[in-house]
Amino acid sequence: MMKMNYFVLGTNNMDAATQFYDSLFETAGLNKVVPTDRMTYWLGEDFAFAVAIPFDQNPATHGNGTMVGFSVETREEVKRLYHKAIELGGTCEGEPNQRGPRFSAYIRDLDKNKICFSD
Repeated sequence: MMKMNYFVLGTNNMDAATQFYDSLFETAGLNKVVPTDRMTYWLGEDFAFAVAIPFDQNPATHGNGTMVGFSVETREEVKRLYHKAIELGGTCEGEPNQRGPRFSAYIRDLDKNKICFSD
């Protein structure tokens, strides 16, 4: 059996990215870990999400077609996270709505990385 254990998104402004995700994840029960000045992790029970300044020191760019998905428990939480992300300066990529079997919403963070929240 294989499962995803972590995901890292690049950033060009660690302070802004950390503030964005600290606020977005404030009620998620994740443990924040800062092992170096170029990387910050938010750890869940069996996964890790991180933002990092690229190791090669070139500018971080978003991937065309790349997306990170977070599964949350309720439609209300999908809506709350979507609105919180927009409030924090993220941009809309798809308002909360039923899409196929899942209720989901899509945003881009401050570095234009695409994020999905679904129930």
